[in-house]
Amino acid sequence: MMKEPIAIAMDLGGTKIKLGLVQGGKVLAMTQMDAYSDQGLRGRLPYIRLTIDSLLEENKLAAPQLGGVGVSIPGIVDSVQKRVLSIDKKFGDAPEIDFTAWAREAWGLPIILENDARAALVGEWQYGNGKGVNNVVLMTLGTGVGTSAVIEGKLLRGKHFQAGILGGHFTINVAGRLCNCGNVGCVEVEAASWSIEDKVKAHPNYTKSLLRVEPKIDFAALFRWAEEKDALAQQLRDESLDVWAACAINLIHAYDPEVLLVGGGIMASGAYIIPYLQEKINQLAWTPWGKVEVKPASSFNSAALLGAGYLVLHQN
Repeated sequence: MMKEPIAIAMDLGGTKIKLGLVQGGKVLAMTQMDAYSDQGLRGRLPYIRLTIDSLLEENKLAAPQLGGVGVSIPGIVDSVQKRVLSIDKKFGDAPEIDFTAWAREAWGLPIILENDARAALVGEWQYGNGKGVNNVVLMTLGTGVGTSAVIEGKLLRGKHFQAGILGGHFTINVAGRLCNCGNVGCVEVEAASWSIEDKVKAHPNYTKSLLRVEPKIDFAALFRWAEEKDALAQQLRDESLDVWAACAINLIHAYDPEVLLVGGGIMASGAYIIPYLQEKINQLAWTPWGKVEVKPASSFNSAALLGAGYLVLHQN
């Protein structure tokens, strides 16, 4: 039986760019570099190409063994035309880049382009904690809040490539703050890494809280001081948990999954987050057929690479 071709896989994150060689659900080699995403993507492309070329050389791989290039990137992505349609803050020049021409010129290979949360879900669905489940949603808690859905064994994209991925912009507080997207009271502006420091510092009890000694206020600090019984940290931790629970319930009501996967950088506190979400979903989600199971994403460090690699060979 012939081995399937190897895919060049890229996960273009806002902080780190992960690059790898993927085959059959395994990452054969992986490295990463700083993204400098606020400076755009075009300036990083030569470094990405050099790094991939080094990986290929180190692993003694040539063009005939390669099936294509898979790219996972934040934003609204036209996976048919291989274009970024809209992206928020990170890699602002990405909509101007001809990814197809770049991959052809660099390696003589076809390319697939997919939203990062969708790529991560494909990785989990095919190889991780979503394996064997044909109705599954993913919620990633990190710099933002990413979401995606597989329904009846099909990756949800929609007519304009927005379906499933905008869960971080569900309105959960009509009297809330203005979000980066222009909406009010989104999940992200209420509880995401990019917004939490401003929320903490704007609170009237901030000066009485031990959070004031933190050089950078993030969820790691919030959860740590909450364990130390700091009143403001406990309050905002619990508010954030309720925001994520509301997002999860909206995802369940919208997409009817059997399993909800939760991943992202904030999941260092997953031992606290997962049981909380499961309890809230059991209490509040309208699922007369039974209970949606909440699971941590199993291979989140590499899920988007695995998903991008899968999509190179299996357009879903």
